[in-house]
Amino acid sequence: MHEAREMKVAYLIEPPFNFRDGAGRITGCDIELARRVFHVLDVGEVTFVETEFADLLPGLQRGAWQMTTGLFATDARERHALFSRPIWALPDGLLMRAAESHRITGYRSLALDRTLGLAVIRDQAQHQTALRIGVLPEQITVFETYGEAAQAVREGGVSAYASVARAHQGYLDRSPGGDMQVAVVPATETPAGFGCFGIARTEPGLRDAVDGALETIIGSAAHRRMMRGFGVSDDEIDLLL
Repeated sequence: MHEAREMKVAYLIEPPFNFRDGAGRITGCDIELARRVFHVLDVGEVTFVETEFADLLPGLQRGAWQMTTGLFATDARERHALFSRPIWALPDGLLMRAAESHRITGYRSLALDRTLGLAVIRDQAQHQTALRIGVLPEQITVFETYGEAAQAVREGGVSAYASVARAHQGYLDRSPGGDMQVAVVPATETPAGFGCFGIARTEPGLRDAVDGALETIIGSAAHRRMMRGFGVSDDEIDLLL
C-alpha cells in the first residue's frame, strides 16, 4: 500500500492494549502492532484518536477513522465493520477487591449470589456473556470507560468488573496496591476470545492489506519480543498461528 493518505486509528485507554506512558506517548500492544502494520504497508502518516468503546464502530461508519483497536469480532459487529485476522486470543477476567476473592471465581459465582454486582462497559461482549451464564440484568451496571468501572469496584459500588483478564492485569500493573486482584474466568464458562482490528466496511482493500502485513508479523521473533514487553506470553501468541 503506497497511498499518500492519512490513516486514523481509534483506540480507548485500556492497558496493556492502549495507554499513555509516563511521557504521554500513546503505546500498548495493539498500538505498537498497528504501527508495525502500517510501517510494512508504507503508510507514512498514522494518527491515533482516543475515544470511548461505544464510539469505535460508529466512528468507522461515519468515516472518522479507518481502523480501530482490537475488538472481539462478533456476528453483530460484523454487520457494521470488517475485521482483520486475529491479533490476540485472551480469556475474560473479573477485577475485584481482594476481600471479595473468596466469593468470586467467575460469572457463575455472580449468577449464584444475587447480592453481587457486576460492572461492564457499554457494548462489550462480556455483558452478553454474563447474561447468558445467568447474571441478572439488575445485578449489572453499565459504564462508558475502563477507569469508571474500575473505580466503581475500588469504591465498593459493584463487586466485580468483567473485561479481558489481560486488561485487568495491565490496570493493576499501573495501579500498585494489594487491595485489588483478578480472577480469570474458567474456559468451562466461556473460552478465550479472539480479538481483531476493526476496519471500515468501505475499506476492503485496507482489510486485505492489513491481513497481508499481519501474516508476516504475527509469530515472528520481533513480534514475540514486542508482545512480551506488554506481558503477552509465547503460548498466547501460539494460539494465533
